[in-house]
This record gives sequence, structure tokens and C-alpha cells, in this order.
Amino acid sequence: MSMITLALSKGRIFDETLPLLKAAGIEVLDDPEKSRKLILDTNLPEVRLLVVRATDVPTYVQYGGADLGITGKDTLLEHGGQGLYQPLDLQIAKCRMSVAVRADFDYASAVKQGSRLTVATKFVAIAREFFASKGVHVDLIKLYGSMELAPLVGMADAIVDVVSTGGTLKANHLVEVEQIMEISSRLVVNQAALKLKREPIRKIIDAFASAIAVPA
Repeated sequence: MSMITLALSKGRIFDETLPLLKAAGIEVLDDPEKSRKLILDTNLPEVRLLVVRATDVPTYVQYGGADLGITGKDTLLEHGGQGLYQPLDLQIAKCRMSVAVRADFDYASAVKQGSRLTVATKFVAIAREFFASKGVHVDLIKLYGSMELAPLVGMADAIVDVVSTGGTLKANHLVEVEQIMEISSRLVVNQAALKLKREPIRKIIDAFASAIAVPA
């Protein structure tokens, strides 16, 4: 029996994937929040889960460290998605990618005048493409977290970040001025694994697809 390995990140994606796994007859035996284990067993001896950083999920799948993975559209676009088969939008971990600025910053006129904007973000590729499509020149500053600080300390005019409720922006006196895209999580599959382990992988894809089709 060939082993099927699924890469997931802790937190919201993990929690919202559990019902989909259940629909595929897979139950995780360890709680990633309590266990230090990075490889989690399931009730099926031939299926295991890898707990990795969200940004590493596409890499594990691309290089065959995992057969399948679940990751946000934002992470996939930033990674490039080369060599990955993307059969399903799982409709989970929904949020949006937006531009935000300090409440007292006149974004509309800054963008209109074609002036240069300094933008802090973890999503450099997405931000570059978005502002290029608007004809706005940007200087990008790559940050790995706490994006909201950059405009507050005068390091950037704007940030590009993932927003779910907007509470963090509000708490830091920032406002959302433009939405770039809606985001949800996708199932990604290693193309070689799909050929070699077609049956069991297809079974998981089909079970996920049926679970999405049924409204919760």
C-alpha cells in the first residue's frame, strides 16, 4: 500500500480542513496545537499529515515531500505554483488581499498623480503586479509580519496584506482603500504522485469535491 502524505499549516486552514478529511474517511489522531510532532498519524495507516509553515506547503508538494497540500491562493500566487496540479478551490479560510493606508493618508490622489508609493508587504509578487496594472510606481519593502507598523512609523505609505475581519487594521488606525482579490484555500497535488498513486489520490479529491458541494 503506498503512503499518501498531505501537507497542511496549523491554525485556520488546519481546523477548516478537518471536516473535509472526515468526509474522505480520514481522522487525525494528534492535535497539532498540543503535539510537537510534525508528522501526524491518521486512522488510516496509509495516510499521514505533515504540519509545515503555510508558505512552505507548495514547496513540499512541488518537490515531492508531500503528495497533496492545502494552501491559500495568496501563498500559491506568491510561490508561482509551478509543477502543481490545482484541482479544487476548497472554499475554506476565506479572506481578502487588500491595500491599506493610515487613515489620514490621501491614497486616491497619491495613486492619481502617478507619484511613487512605498509599499510594505509579505506578498511582493502580488503587490508588484497589482500596482503595475494600475500604472503606479512602487518601491516595495518585504516584511514577514506586523505589516501594520510600517505606515505608523513612516516607513511605508501603504501595505498589502491579507484581511479577514479588518479588526487589526482598525486597532492600528489603518483603513482598507482597495481590494486586490478574494482568497480561499486550494488543494494542490504533486503531478508525479498523481500518476503513481492515481487511485488513492483521486479518491481524496472526489471526497473533498463532494463535501464542498454539500452546503454546511
